[in-house]
Amino acid sequence: MEHFTIATEAEKSADFRRVLWTGQRTQLVIMTIPPGGEIGEEVHEGIDQILTFVSGVGEAAVNGETRRVNQGDLVVVPAGQKHNFVNTGPNPLVLYTVYGPPEHADGVVHRTKEEGDAAEAAGEDEPPGS
Repeated sequence: MEHFTIATEAEKSADFRRVLWTGQRTQLVIMTIPPGGEIGEEVHEGIDQILTFVSGVGEAAVNGETRRVNQGDLVVVPAGQKHNFVNTGPNPLVLYTVYGPPEHADGVVHRTKEEGDAAEAAGEDEPPGS
């Protein structure tokens, strides 16, 4: 059994992206987006994503629709839909996301968005089995 107190995990990590758990079909990742930061517009072909917001405020843009997100909100991004999440508040926007199937390398930690982007561009952030 894996057990996480997600608020505690969020408080422990100021990293942009930290993979907490990877299974065969899903992956749990915690993210911290700094004030004024964003995940970056992207599309995951063949991967569904569910994001739950732990703290902060932001804006979710999914498939041309934009909504405000707050602590406790959950957003579903079906595979193939363009999306981005932007921190619009003065504090970090903290969330956890479940990818199905996994999207990132098992156990990967990216301290910043730039570090994560560079790792992806270099092919160093591939999910298991790819």
